[in-house]
Amino acid sequence: MLPSAHRALGFQSPNDRPVFATIGLRNQGWAITQKTFKFADFAALADVDSNVLGANVEKTEQKQGRKPDAYKDYRRVLGRKDINAVMIATPDHWHTKIAVEAMYAGKDVYCEKPLTLTIDEGKLIEKVVKETGRVFQVGTMQRTECGHRFLEAVALVKHGRIGTVKKVTCAIGGMSPSPVIPVARVPEGLDWEFWLGPAPKVPYRALPEMRTGYGGGVPLYSNAHYSFRNWHEYSGGKLTDWGAHHVDVACWAIGASNSGPRKVTPLQYTLACEYKNGYPVVHDRYNVATKFQIQADMPGKIELTITNEGDNGILFEGTEGRFFVNRGRISGKPVDDLKENPLPEGALEEVYDGKISENHSANFIESMKSRKQPISDVWSHNRMLEVCHLANIAMRLGRELNWDPAKREIVGDADANSFLARESRKGYGIET
Repeated sequence: MLPSAHRALGFQSPNDRPVFATIGLRNQGWAITQKTFKFADFAALADVDSNVLGANVEKTEQKQGRKPDAYKDYRRVLGRKDINAVMIATPDHWHTKIAVEAMYAGKDVYCEKPLTLTIDEGKLIEKVVKETGRVFQVGTMQRTECGHRFLEAVALVKHGRIGTVKKVTCAIGGMSPSPVIPVARVPEGLDWEFWLGPAPKVPYRALPEMRTGYGGGVPLYSNAHYSFRNWHEYSGGKLTDWGAHHVDVACWAIGASNSGPRKVTPLQYTLACEYKNGYPVVHDRYNVATKFQIQADMPGKIELTITNEGDNGILFEGTEGRFFVNRGRISGKPVDDLKENPLPEGALEEVYDGKISENHSANFIESMKSRKQPISDVWSHNRMLEVCHLANIAMRLGRELNWDPAKREIVGDADANSFLARESRKGYGIET
C-alpha cells in the first residue's frame, strides 16, 4: 500500500503521473515546463500577459495532446483540488507570495531562482515548508544538469583534490546601464496592475527597440518583461540572477550550505544610477549594479569573491591546486589528474545524496513521491542567497556589512537591517 502522503497527492501507484500547473510562462517558465512533460501532465497555465498565456497553451496542447486550462489569476490554479504541484516562474517579486499561498493550498512547489526578493522572505518560506510538510524544489538546476560538471567540481573539493580551499571566485558577468526609459503605453494583453502586484505602483516604461535572442520579442529596455532583473523593485541584478547559480555551487562545495558569511565587503562597484541612503534618486532607468567586486568572508577563512569580470563560471583555489568550472567545461590540473587518479566510484552520487536524477524536474517529482526534500532545498538555497542579497545591500549603502549567520541579521547596523524585508503594496499581501 502507498503511504498516505502519496495518496493525498493523487498518486495511485509509484509510476503514476502527477498533475501540474505553471504560473508565469515567459522564457524560463516555458523552459521548465518543457523539461517536465515527460514526467507530469499539465492541467493549467497562468500568466498576466494574455499573449504569452495563449501561445503557451497552444504549445502545451501540441506537446501533451490535451489543452490545459488558462488563467490570468494564479489563485484559480491554487483553488483546484486536482493539481498536485505548481511551477513558479514569475518575476522574483511575486515568488514568495505565490509559493506560500500554494503550500497552504496543499500544493508542492517548484520555484525558479532566485527564490526570494529579500532575506526575510526566505525565512518565511522555510517556516511554511516546515509547517505544511510540502516538498519544495528551487530551480538551481546546475545541481542536477549541465553534464554533471558542477557535481564533479563539488566532489573534487570534498575529496581534497585541491587541498585546503582558500579562495573561490564566482564570475557572473556584468551589464550595461540603460538610457532614460520613458513612460509608454502598456502592451495589449498585459495586465500591468497585476504584473506589479506586491511592488510599488509605477507607470510602465519601455523604449521601442526590441530584444533579440533569449528573452526576445520584448522591448530591449523596459521595467518589465526580461528586463525586470535590472530593477531592485523586482529583482537583484546579476547578483541574484547568475549569482544564485554560481554562489550556490560554491557554498555547496565549501560546506557553507548551513551557515553564511561573517562579513560582506563591496570592494569595487558601479550602480546603474545615483543612490541616496540606499534608494535610487531617479526612477526612469535601471538601478542595479552594473560592475562589482564583492568579497564575502566565509567559514573556514575562505574568501568568496563575486565579480562581473572574467569567464562566467567558478574558480576554486586551494593549497594544492586550482580548477575552473562552468556549464560548458571543467578544466585544470586536478581535472587532468583524474585520468590517472579518478574519484572513488559513486563520488558524484555521494554529493547528490543518491542516484542522480534525469533532470531537475525529475528530482522534484521523485521527491514528491518519497516526501523528502529535493536536491535544491529551500534551506541551502536561502543560506547562499543571503550572500547575494547582502552584497546588493552593501552596494546600495556603500559600506561593508557584518553578518550574524546564527541570528541571520546584520550586526550593529539598523539602517542595513531595514533592507532585510520589504512591505507589500496594499491589497497584495500573502493570503492564508
